[in-house]
Amino acid sequence: MQQLLNTLYVTTEGAYVHVDHDTLKIEVEKETKLQVPLHHIGGVVCFGDVMMSPAAMARCAEDGRFVVLLDRNGRFKARVEGPVSGNVLLRCAQHAAMSNSAQTLAIARNIVAGKIQNTRQVVLRGAREADDDGDAASLKATAEALGNALGRLPLCEDLEVLRGIEGESARAYFGTFDRMVKEDRPTFTLDGRSRRPPRDPVNALMSFLYALLMNDCVAAVEGVGLDPQMGFLHALRPGRAALDLMEELRSVVADRLVLTLINRRQVAAKHFQARPGGAVHLEDGARKDVIVAYQKRKQEEITHPVLDQKMPLGLVPHIQARLLARVLRGDLEAYPPYLHR
Repeated sequence: MQQLLNTLYVTTEGAYVHVDHDTLKIEVEKETKLQVPLHHIGGVVCFGDVMMSPAAMARCAEDGRFVVLLDRNGRFKARVEGPVSGNVLLRCAQHAAMSNSAQTLAIARNIVAGKIQNTRQVVLRGAREADDDGDAASLKATAEALGNALGRLPLCEDLEVLRGIEGESARAYFGTFDRMVKEDRPTFTLDGRSRRPPRDPVNALMSFLYALLMNDCVAAVEGVGLDPQMGFLHALRPGRAALDLMEELRSVVADRLVLTLINRRQVAAKHFQARPGGAVHLEDGARKDVIVAYQKRKQEEITHPVLDQKMPLGLVPHIQARLLARVLRGDLEAYPPYLHR
């Protein structure tokens, strides 16, 4: 399981990735910069103008390693995969569950509960660590609102109402996210959540980290044989993954890392570039530092609340995908979301 955490990120423009026996070699201007044994790699993510040989792509696909192509700012472009893994009966069960409104609602409700609970934990931690009484009060009010949203979930019997509760909770959370920023607030002000394109440095950081997390969650779902485009909470969108399992992890994996990077001054105003049309993007050098920090975040040890076992945080998507598969097979009565302690 440990190799699942070892994603190879290739960020250097003009790099060439190819296979040499049982290793992947990365060359820049015909000079070897890195050589990694294939058995140490769970997947490869290429940013921007990075070339990969057909043989390397084929070898990764054959071995079950994903290859993802992103633009230089982290926006998804393509994914190369081998034959679909897993029992076809599991995907049949997944599709059948989506046709069952009660089962769809039950799974989606628990996913939203996990998301709101984890978000609330991030906010409460921010309130405890706040240096200003006004910040602490504002964050406690947000935590109370999120707690009220959690209380409404058991009575929710409509998927659209459930999505509305999730949306309200997200707006409350992002509305006071600035209160957890301790360094250079004029630069790191979150003016609402903006995605395509990100309009400020905080959104740029979030979008970049969400792209990394998305790839890990898609790999986890596909690893157990589920269809990543078939979700229970999100509406179906052709060509785009539903990413239900990502919702529980956004705040504790990505958002906490955003705050850590800002508050420890690992990112600063100089690391962001304004583009035509109002877009703001992370510059190349800082992007590499953020990837390293993300990999370290994945290695942090947690105790999984359902399994009561210690494991790296980066394995949680794989565990949650397996728990969802057990629900769909009928081995578990209800989906247990990941609740961060």
